[in-house]
Amino acid sequence: MIGKFATASALTLLVLTMLVLTMPGSHAVAQTKTDGQAPATQAAGTSPTAQQPAAPAATPTPQQPAGAEEPGEVGPAVRQKRPKDYKNWVFNVGAGANTDSGKTYTWVRGGGGVATAGVARNANKYLGLHADFLIADLPLRQSTLELAQATGASSYVWAINLDPIINVPVTKLWGGYVLFGATYDHRAGSLNSDATIPGTPCNGFWVWWGACSSSADISLPLSGSFVNSSLNQFGYNIGAGITRKMPSGAEIYVEYRLTHGTGNSITTDFRPITIGVRW
Repeated sequence: MIGKFATASALTLLVLTMLVLTMPGSHAVAQTKTDGQAPATQAAGTSPTAQQPAAPAATPTPQQPAGAEEPGEVGPAVRQKRPKDYKNWVFNVGAGANTDSGKTYTWVRGGGGVATAGVARNANKYLGLHADFLIADLPLRQSTLELAQATGASSYVWAINLDPIINVPVTKLWGGYVLFGATYDHRAGSLNSDATIPGTPCNGFWVWWGACSSSADISLPLSGSFVNSSLNQFGYNIGAGITRKMPSGAEIYVEYRLTHGTGNSITTDFRPITIGVRW
């Protein structure tokens, strides 16, 4: 009887145990017990801090030299030098022909050749000082040769001019200029096969030629030196020109000028027209 009771009790205990193990909460309790165990003890003498990797040393920042500007700092503005729009020195050569005026026109026919060369020193784009040398042929009229009883003659004048010059730029290609100033003239000439007799009464040509110092002279000198003429005169000149710039930078110019010289009441007036190059 006791044996049957013990057997029944054991079976009952076994069933209860199996029911408890199959309940959902039993695994969580077991897992909690497992996770609740303390982690293994770290090696003796080793601290947690020592296991961290060492941080790299900071690189020192290079110092700016004294007086150096910080990045992005703008220094004082530097004023750029403006390029010149003119040349300090300008040279020119030209050639052409002349017309005459005044007393010169009475005795000289127009169309004599002219040659010139000059240089200018510019103070700025508009103002300068121009100097040039000019020589012009003064061919005597046929009526003049007949009056002088000569078969031919040579007559010329050379002049040195010193002028302020005013340049007038109009466009990049076209421009102009005006000049005026003092003139020194030297006029000279010679008559060929002159048949005039010394002591012949003076006339207008001989006065202009310089053989008679004035109309007050009665006759030509008896020495016969009236064949040759040499006169020095002072006066003025005024002119204007038009310029055209070429691709090379040089300029073609056309100029008209009036030149007047006088000495001992004898005048020389001529008007050269020249075409040339300035550079």
